[in-house]
Parts: sequence; C-alpha cells; structure tokens
Amino acid sequence: MNHQYLSVIYKCFTSLSLLSLWTGCIKNDIPYPIVDGSILSIEVEGQCDASGNASTQATINKNKRTVSLYIDDTSDLRKLRIKKLTVSNNAELIIDSVACNNYHKFPNGGFESLDNLVTSADTRVDFSQPVNFILRTYQDYAWTVSVEQVLNREIVLENQIGKAVIDDENRNVVIYVAEGQPLDKIKVSTFNLGGLNGTVLPDPTASETFDFSRPVELYVSMGYEEVGYKWTIFVYHAEGSTATTVNSFPMTKQLELWGDIQNGKIPVIEYKKMSDSNWQTLSSSAVNISGTSYTATINGLTPATNYQYRVSVDGMQGTTQTFTTTPATPLTDADFDNWHQNDKLWNPWSSSGNSFWDTGNRGATTVGNSNSVPTDDTCNGSGQAALLESKWIVLKFAAGNIFTGSYVKTTGTNGVLSFGREFSAFPTKLRVNYKCEVTEVNRCGDDDYEWLKGRPDTCHIYIALTDWDEPLEIRTRPSERQLFDKNESKVIAYGELLKGETVTNWTQVDIPLTYRYSKRTPRYILVVASASKYGDFFTGGEGTKLWIDNFELIYE
Repeated sequence: MNHQYLSVIYKCFTSLSLLSLWTGCIKNDIPYPIVDGSILSIEVEGQCDASGNASTQATINKNKRTVSLYIDDTSDLRKLRIKKLTVSNNAELIIDSVACNNYHKFPNGGFESLDNLVTSADTRVDFSQPVNFILRTYQDYAWTVSVEQVLNREIVLENQIGKAVIDDENRNVVIYVAEGQPLDKIKVSTFNLGGLNGTVLPDPTASETFDFSRPVELYVSMGYEEVGYKWTIFVYHAEGSTATTVNSFPMTKQLELWGDIQNGKIPVIEYKKMSDSNWQTLSSSAVNISGTSYTATINGLTPATNYQYRVSVDGMQGTTQTFTTTPATPLTDADFDNWHQNDKLWNPWSSSGNSFWDTGNRGATTVGNSNSVPTDDTCNGSGQAALLESKWIVLKFAAGNIFTGSYVKTTGTNGVLSFGREFSAFPTKLRVNYKCEVTEVNRCGDDDYEWLKGRPDTCHIYIALTDWDEPLEIRTRPSERQLFDKNESKVIAYGELLKGETVTNWTQVDIPLTYRYSKRTPRYILVVASASKYGDFFTGGEGTKLWIDNFELIYE
C-alpha cells in the first residue's frame, strides 16, 4: 500500500478522534432560568377559620414555603380531600407518597377544582402530620402544608365549676360542680364532647336531669365517624361553690381579663389606679359569659400607669391583683425632618443621629441617583417631608420607598434589607399625611405581573406589629427572593393604605390596625411606604410619586 495514502488515512483518523474527544467534552454552561414554584391557593373539605367558622382562607408564607389551614369536625383529618390546589408557572406537583390515599391517582399538577380532574383522580391526603410537597420547575421548591382540626367541645352542667378536663388518650372526662349540687339530678345544657357536629349516646341533654352519681359510660363519635368510641365521665363536688380563676393581659389603654367560673354565676370586676382610693366597677354589659367561662375588657386606661383589679362572686372578693399598662410609644423620627447625604445617597436620619428609618436607595445609587429624597413640600409648610419616586434607572425599575429598619448590603443591583424596629406597645391606628401622583404601569420585572401593564400604578403604605424573634431579612434578587407576608402567623396586627389615583393636595388619613391575635405582645414595628406596590418585583409606573409627612401612632 502507498505510504502517502496511509499517512493521509492516519491524519484523518487522528483528526476525527480529536474532534470526537473535543465534542465529548462540550458542557452546557447556559444556566437554567430561575422559575418560581409556589402554592398560590388551596381548599379542602370542611375548611374553616381558627374559630371553626366556615372559611376558605389559608395562610400561605412564600418566604418559608409553608401553608397552614384549619378544618372543622365534619372531615376526617386522615383522609382529607383537597378540592383546589393552584401553583405558579405550571409547576409539577410531587407529594409525599406516604401521605396519599392513592399516590398513583394524585394529580401531578395544580387544579382549580375537582371538576378539572379525571374521574379516577384521588386527592385524599393524611394530614394528621404536616405533609411535604415538591413544586418542580427548573428548580425544586419544597413546601410544607399543615392542617389543624378545630374541635369545638363544650360541656356545661348545672352549677359546674370551671371547664371539663378532657383526657383524649384515655377517653376520660372529669367535671366539677358546686358542693350543694345533687350528683344524681344534674341538668345538662350542653354536652358537645364530639364537637359541634358529633354524636353522644345516650345524650345527657335529652332528659330533664341526668344521673352522674357514679362514673357514666357514653359513646362519642366525631361528625365524620360512623362508629362511636366509649368514654367515661366522672363528676365530683368541688371545694368552694363560687370558685373562680382570673387571668389578665395588660396593653396600652386596655386590660383583657378571662377565667373560669361556676355555671350560672356572674363575676363583678373592680379596678382602680394604684394611687387612687376609690374602686370603679366594670359594667356588667362589658362582661361576656359563656357557660363556665368569662371574658372582659377594661378600656380607657392611662398608659404607663400602675393599676389594681379584683373579681368578686356572690359578694366574696377575690385577691387584689396589680398590673401596669404599657407606654404609648411614639413612632421615632416620623416627621421626616432629618436627612443627610453621602455622595448620591440620601439617608432619612441626621448625620449625627441614629437611624430608625432607611430606604432601598443604596441599590439604585450604584447606577443612578436617589429616588427617595427630602423635599420642602410639606403638609404644614415647615420642616421637610419624604418624596418617593419610581424610576427606570439604567438597568431596572426602582420604586421609591422608605421603611423602619436598615439597608444591609447590595448584591449586584439588588438589596438585602432588615425589616422592623423593636417595639412593644399597642397602637390602634397609624395617622399619615400624604399626596401622590400616579402613572400607568409601564415596567414589569416579573411575568406574573404582566397583566398590570397599562393599568394605574398603586402607592402603598402599611404598618405591621409582629412578634418575630429577630428583624425580617428581605431579599429582592429573584433567585433568592424573600419578602414580607402580611398573612404570616407572626403578624399580630396589620393595616394598609392603597391609592391607585392621583391625590393633588395633602391629605390626612388614619390607617386602622386590625389585631388578629389577642394576648400577644409585639416585639417589632414595621412601617413601609412605597410609590409602587409591586416595586419588590420591579414592576410599576415610571414617574409615580408619593409624598409622605408627619406619621403618628394613635392610641385609643
């Protein structure tokens, strides 16, 4: 064979081998896009609120990727049917197979209703423990759904003292009645041991009186159970027929009282300043009695003051108790008079003072000027106010904003913020002075908000009282986004003002605070004002402006 011919073959073979080796080493360095996978809504059978009233409200925390909801006693927590489950970006839905009634028949995507599913679909899930879901897009997002069953049990016997002691594990109930009450002839007004929708057999309320002189066996079933379980009821005489318990929770201008009392008795509540000699009696109309429990609220108290109270039943005075109302803490630097400038950055505090407020300006000033600045256009013609403006700053949309907390750092053009300042009072309103100039939404940094384009932008002011363990870290970068959620369980009270139209003149308005939880003391206060409500998603209208001045906490 010709050596020149062999040489050509060898070179070709070598070239092909090198090409094959090179192509085999090619890597796809193009990153996958960051596509969010979130639970948007969920509805289940028997859904209710924390008090047992019918409701489809679920608490969805996008930051922690958790969902919590309640059901009444008509549904089986162990085989709970999901009626609706919607997700973002058509994410694939992967549920913990152990929790499913039939894993192979559970939908692999979101659904608006059971009518959207095939007939054989089975959405029943065992929610006796929190259930894990994976929402898969280009990334996996782990969510946890927790369901709590509200069992409104109530037992009220004639001359009963305190609430019944219910032992679910051993299925025993212990009830105390006054010493003079015959145990063999007790009127029973309520015996909902199986909840509002349960069944008790024999029914103690069916006869005029019931004999509890010895332990009684009853069969109790929940609203969804076909078979009852045997319970044993023990009724004893209590020592002291008018015994009562008292609990208290002082706030800024109120005191909440609650406790147990003998059925049929009415507590008399008296209170006074510690420095006064005369007692005041709370009106009986302010005392709410339900069976063997009572609640009351004393209003109109003086902040940061020592008081005393006592509860009497049948003329027998209880022990005198003391409490101190919390101070009516003002909102720090809420006149927005103090500012200082570092290069292009305006900061809402004096150069010699401490910061209580901050803005997201630092990220914007990496490529442009501050969009949250002081202005001489104020509500009363003196001092300064804050002007928040939404702008397109070279690379992205930036909403003018101000908040109680601090700016932590910048990652690229995105900010990391610390939301909230320490606070422990109980205001009822936030009074604000504002005006605004609203433009149409023309910038959208998130596909979920494309529908807003061409619509009026929305200025947003809100206040929240929380019992977070620490300030909330906010991240605006889409791949690690973590935002404030007004529905999370740590938010004790919330109020907001939304304005989607231009307000030419300075206007004063009170934003009421709605307290969602009682007997919880705030640890942080969060006040936020933004020219564009969806600025966290880089969405809004260029040129939208919000002027704010002289915020004030109101205590009523």
